[in-house]
Amino acid sequence: MRRLGLTLVATAAVITLAGCGKSSTSPPAAGSDQAAAPAAAAPTPEQVKALQAALPAPYNAADLDNGAAKFALCSSCHTLSQGGPVMTGPNLYGILGEKAGVRAGFTFSEPMKAAGFTWDAGRLDTWITDPKVMIPGTKMTFAGLKDPKDRTDVIAYLMIQTGYKP
Repeated sequence: MRRLGLTLVATAAVITLAGCGKSSTSPPAAGSDQAAAPAAAAPTPEQVKALQAALPAPYNAADLDNGAAKFALCSSCHTLSQGGPVMTGPNLYGILGEKAGVRAGFTFSEPMKAAGFTWDAGRLDTWITDPKVMIPGTKMTFAGLKDPKDRTDVIAYLMIQTGYKP
């Protein structure tokens, strides 16, 4: 019975990913800064601890397991790995510190292109609270994370997984 449950969960994950519009195996867009970048190996548990300790508060005390679990909601549309594919949403590797709406290889909505800000933890927190409130007219359909702790955990997880340098 447990094996059947796991098979159903795996099947549901595949179906969800297939519905994103772009295959997770599609290569990055030509001309993308991600196209030439080799995929980096996942950090070891010891490296994760060191990386998290270097993050600013409150992210240095976040629950990364919860952040990973909450990011699962995002993973049907976004990848995090360096050189990872663009899916329904852009690859998020290196997003912190980047100007909004300009990532090569992804077609942003006009409101996002016109946003004129640089992604930082505070803006990301506002964004994942409710994207449609932050930028009316965005293409992003995510309803948001209402719990501030969940947002902190997701942002810390993103910082660790996407090459953030404090």
